[in-house]
Amino acid sequence: MHIDLVDRDLYATAGPPHAQLAWLRANSPVHWHEGDPGFWAVTRYDDVVHVSRHSELFSSHRRLALFDELEEDQIALQRLMMLNQDPPEHTRRRALVNRGFTPRTIGALEQHIRDICDDLLDKVTGEVDFVTEVAAPLPLYVICELLGAPVEDRDKLFNWSNRMIGAQDPDFADTPEKGSGAAMEVYAYANQLAAQRKANPRNDIVTRLLQPNENGETLAEDEFDLFVLLLVVAGNETTRNAASGGMLAFFEHPDQWDRLVADPALAKTAADEIVRWVSPVNLFRRTSTADQVLGGQEIKADDKVVVFYASANRDTSVFQDGDVFDIGRDPNPHIGFGGGGAHFCLGNHLAKLELRILFEQLARRHPHIHQSGAPRRLRSNFINGLKELPVTIG
Repeated sequence: MHIDLVDRDLYATAGPPHAQLAWLRANSPVHWHEGDPGFWAVTRYDDVVHVSRHSELFSSHRRLALFDELEEDQIALQRLMMLNQDPPEHTRRRALVNRGFTPRTIGALEQHIRDICDDLLDKVTGEVDFVTEVAAPLPLYVICELLGAPVEDRDKLFNWSNRMIGAQDPDFADTPEKGSGAAMEVYAYANQLAAQRKANPRNDIVTRLLQPNENGETLAEDEFDLFVLLLVVAGNETTRNAASGGMLAFFEHPDQWDRLVADPALAKTAADEIVRWVSPVNLFRRTSTADQVLGGQEIKADDKVVVFYASANRDTSVFQDGDVFDIGRDPNPHIGFGGGGAHFCLGNHLAKLELRILFEQLARRHPHIHQSGAPRRLRSNFINGLKELPVTIG
């Protein structure tokens, strides 16, 4: 079988190459993938978890966690971001940021998220684009709430996120430089936000993160700016694409939609199944720190290693009928939020809460929603995203 797991045009046409990934899991689970540079493609669940949980062997810091190769000056800047750090520095930073994502803090948002969903669903009728009218606004409203930012800023956040994530998609930014420009705009926005909160503290995550912790430690200015950048992208893109990909999954599996309509309480397990099925983040990169063996392959120090969550989440050695969309699946040990370890998604509880409430309310209020046009996919091998999903409501 011809193997090409990174062709962006392929993803834009059909999404993740599940047939290739299934073949690799069965025949070459740690596979040398040609490229410039070549890399090890890790496709089985257990191997992806192993890489994820051993930062000392598979570094996010050496050459970053993103797939593309960057210039040294860009790498130096990106290393300041938590996503691209290893313990112990990552552990210190995460402990500071965790203060804003405690279960109590997230749980307090439930009614607010329900109100947001109801408000969004009040406004949609007839033929609409599910992505821009429902899936995208939900996490943007929530991010504005977390940051204590005006709701009217959501369009700026949407634009910045699209330009950074969609740098290889001509609809958003046809050059990486435009994506970098968006990042600089987010830095400036974060600086302005921090200055406002230092002058006028409020009961929000920004104020909390700018205050010293119990040990007197605080986030430095560039650390705070990069955290806001990460929140704008990760907190928006993953939930948006899980929601839109989940809606498409229901259209493709109408029996599962009928189950949810008959019992909206299934939204709790449906949220996890949507994340498993869609795998909004397709891959992350690590760099081997030593000569080692993984999946029977000899990996050298400094080799590029890429884990594929979209593959691991359909590994039939872990998931019975892994190629079946089942909203009642339980247990569901998916790794759509990462394979554990240092980089397990900070906002996983928030994302699942948003998805649960959204699909619960959709099933209750719009049981007859149906697809009215072909979806358009994002040209990205990193994010499994939809740019457009026409639906009819009412």
